[in-house]
Amino acid sequence: MKATRIVQKILSNYEADNPGVKGNLCRMLMNGKLGGTGKMIILPVDQGFEHGAARSFAPNPAAYDPHYHYQLAIDAGLNAFAAPLGMLEAGADTFAGQIPTILKANSANSLIPSAAAKDQAITASVDDALRIGASAIGFTIYPGSSQGLEMFEEISAMREEAAAKGIATVIWSYPRGEALDSAGETAIDIAAYAAQIAALLGAHIIKIKLSTDHLSLPAAKTVYQDEKIDIATQAARVKHCMDASFAGRRIVVFSGGSKKGADSVYDDARAIRDGGGNGSIIGRNTFQRSRADALDMLGKLVDIYKGKA
Repeated sequence: MKATRIVQKILSNYEADNPGVKGNLCRMLMNGKLGGTGKMIILPVDQGFEHGAARSFAPNPAAYDPHYHYQLAIDAGLNAFAAPLGMLEAGADTFAGQIPTILKANSANSLIPSAAAKDQAITASVDDALRIGASAIGFTIYPGSSQGLEMFEEISAMREEAAAKGIATVIWSYPRGEALDSAGETAIDIAAYAAQIAALLGAHIIKIKLSTDHLSLPAAKTVYQDEKIDIATQAARVKHCMDASFAGRRIVVFSGGSKKGADSVYDDARAIRDGGGNGSIIGRNTFQRSRADALDMLGKLVDIYKGKA
């Protein structure tokens, strides 16, 4: 597998990483229909933990089967497939070597009392990732939660082990918890802060949500106004989050969120592209549709990231 100049340039930004980590990053960046472009589309299927099986898969019953998601990611020409341990294990042999995988190593669930601090349990290990041939581990942190510092410590230790064993790290950085109201969870100042935290924790790939133009922290609002930081459009907000990710020296993908209209999905992708983001990590907006509709949507997203739509 020969890396393109674009991918070589991206890999050069990871100056302290060993050939194993860079090889796994290269594997993801060079895979599929966007291989070599520096753009990525990743299929994440961890929603069964968070929302339960029926809420996740009943809209498209074929999606109850883990093999469905492996095959969807392969047939759509995606860069990688991310899921918790059990789902990846269920197809690890059948699909070995056919699609790079990301082992989601911690998870939460909606049965936890709402009054509890926002947190996730560690549900898999770096050795699990090695055993099933995963290219990366994935880990969620909740900036804004009283458990946030503990989560930072957990991923810091796991990332160190993963890097030593040649495995890359993807951090889902989702602002959530007692320090934030619902508007604050998607505010641009908080989103950029979340991206910066993930970068500082050593994430090779950062996953964050698209943000609104709301400013949550009074001290930050003053800076945004004084420095005239452009947050007027979604593309401008993506650019700002890339700036917060070491001036674009880290790969950043943006989540698709709950299922919505196709035009909204495409508009989001164009904003990510135009703002300099690396791509989308899109789950429910694809696997809750029929296979034909999902493949059509993913094909259009590939065209958008290639600048053809």
